[in-house]
Amino acid sequence: MACSPLEQFAIIPLIPIHIGNFYLSFTNSSLFMLLTISLVLLLVHFVTLNGGHLVPNAWQSFVEIIYDFVLNLVNEQISGPSSMKQRFFPLIFVTFTFLLFCNLIGMIPYSFTVTSHFIITLGLSLSLFIGITIVGFQTHGLHFFSFLLPQGVPLPLAPFLVLLELISYCFRALSLGIRLFANMMAGHSLVKILSGFAWTMLSMGGIMYLAHLAPFLIVFALTGLELGVAILQAYVFTILICIYLNDAINLH
Repeated sequence: MACSPLEQFAIIPLIPIHIGNFYLSFTNSSLFMLLTISLVLLLVHFVTLNGGHLVPNAWQSFVEIIYDFVLNLVNEQISGPSSMKQRFFPLIFVTFTFLLFCNLIGMIPYSFTVTSHFIITLGLSLSLFIGITIVGFQTHGLHFFSFLLPQGVPLPLAPFLVLLELISYCFRALSLGIRLFANMMAGHSLVKILSGFAWTMLSMGGIMYLAHLAPFLIVFALTGLELGVAILQAYVFTILICIYLNDAINLH
């Protein structure tokens, strides 16, 4: 019986934990999030040990590329003094690095893609959205509500526009989580389906043996595309966070 392409997204409890009516088991999702965080911390620790190398090695160059990339992203997308940008740079850097490594680790066969679950991506996007909203209130106070009503709007249309702007603002968190989850889940499912199809074609053998290799070539090409999507989705999530943060700070 063929395995369902959705089996790779199953949550498997590794250490069952029940506290009353709460189910807090340590699952494969928790394991891979812990592995991702540990890998990032170890990589940064060994790269920055003793101040790093004057002539960077491959791993130090990799970390420096990510650092420079996120720094340029923050400088381009967030307006204001450099002190303000430096204040939020660690948050943006950690977010991008965590998502990037989660997506890349998910490309390893028999691993688990943390970002393919909506509850994970929604929890991340919702917590960041709440934090951005708090930053907006800390910066502008109650004047932060002015983003709901642009200047020059006719008074009769004001209530409807305020409601629409409020719904649009709240849906930012939902759209962030859905975008990341949907792209990762759809891509991995497609790779799984085509891989099963390619194996079935190859196992048939016969005169058209070489022709049966064509699905494998498609799988390899699709895997490369999915690798690009994994990097792109981390970038898209991060740049949208920068844009929303800039809107909260500068009331755009």
